[in-house]
Amino acid sequence: MGELFPKKHVIGFVSSLILTAIALTVYFLDMSFAVGSTILLVTAFIQAIVQLVIFMHAGESKDKNVIYINIYYGVFIALVTVFGTLLTLIWGYY
Repeated sequence: MGELFPKKHVIGFVSSLILTAIALTVYFLDMSFAVGSTILLVTAFIQAIVQLVIFMHAGESKDKNVIYINIYYGVFIALVTVFGTLLTLIWGYY
């Protein structure tokens, strides 16, 4: 019966609930902007990893290397876009 119980999914679900509760406490507690933003970014990053690995089964197929390379590429493009926008619009480089 132990093989039929989705222990990994239950642990992922509970950890997702805990991370959501931590992020929700940022809203209710009076924190500075820097601390609140840091907590939200960290919990969002961990939540995304939990969702990808546990619920979307990113590492369970035979082409998991391709999936992880695509994820790294997507993160790289997102970072280039965000920091390029900051560089151009806020920091004044054209």
